[in-house]
Amino acid sequence: MEPFKRIGVTGRQGRSHIEKTLQRLTDFLQQRGIEVLLDESIAYLLPGHPYKMCARADMGSCCDLVIVVGGDGSLLGAARDMVPHGVPLLGVNLGRLGFLTDILPDELEPQLEEVLQGKHRLVHRFLLDACVIRDGKTIGKADALNDVVLHPGQSTRIIEFELYIDNQFVYRQRSDGLIIATPTGSTAYALSGGGPIMHPKLDAIVLVPMYPHMLTNRPLVVDGNSEMQLVVHPDNTIHPVVSCDGQVEINLQPGDIISIRKKPEPLKLLHPVNHDFYEGCRSKLRWHPHEITVDED
Repeated sequence: MEPFKRIGVTGRQGRSHIEKTLQRLTDFLQQRGIEVLLDESIAYLLPGHPYKMCARADMGSCCDLVIVVGGDGSLLGAARDMVPHGVPLLGVNLGRLGFLTDILPDELEPQLEEVLQGKHRLVHRFLLDACVIRDGKTIGKADALNDVVLHPGQSTRIIEFELYIDNQFVYRQRSDGLIIATPTGSTAYALSGGGPIMHPKLDAIVLVPMYPHMLTNRPLVVDGNSEMQLVVHPDNTIHPVVSCDGQVEINLQPGDIISIRKKPEPLKLLHPVNHDFYEGCRSKLRWHPHEITVDED
């Protein structure tokens, strides 16, 4: 990749604890002659700063790289803004788990120095497109890096819906809903729902039922290019919700159809050269940290 000349810096609004890391980051970039473009929504955290500002949604059209200071939730929102422009993202983890934002504040300067020198790994993650159709017309669209979730919203009543994959009927289900997750999202909500952990390189999608009425309804892994349709049964007495990454919601009515497929444009994500998916699982999911050595004698 070409050297980064202009870098956008963003983070989660309303999180004042990112101020110290944000100051270190922008100072570091400025000292290396890189033009910093600051997200206007967090500019108040650096009073008197000398940087140009813009809305996060506009960074993709003018930056070579965007750095997100915060947790995975912060990166999810930035990802949906950057994907149309093909601008890579790099995450500085101030959250809890941080499967996507893997640079720790204590290692900020040395790891960022390596990234600026071209010592990094570029990976691609696919997103899901969700489209809601009502009476033959599209009434809402959104995309998701982690998951598209059908759920009851404010209600505690179950939903009845039908699932079709590539125009083939799969089942009619009565449950609290369904999580449709990418490999990236398999370590998020889908994991809490009992779904499998999927390696990020897999071209696959996992469907995880939420408290299904029939215990035989189990997580289902399908090809990443599958096209899925959820049909909200007309006899439902509640108005469920479809949620994308837990950040964008579309209210549904009985009879609505949710169409879900892979988004054509992938997310470009930068990792430090020492990034290790399995080490991340060990540390963040508290797996046993040590290898077992076998004495061959």
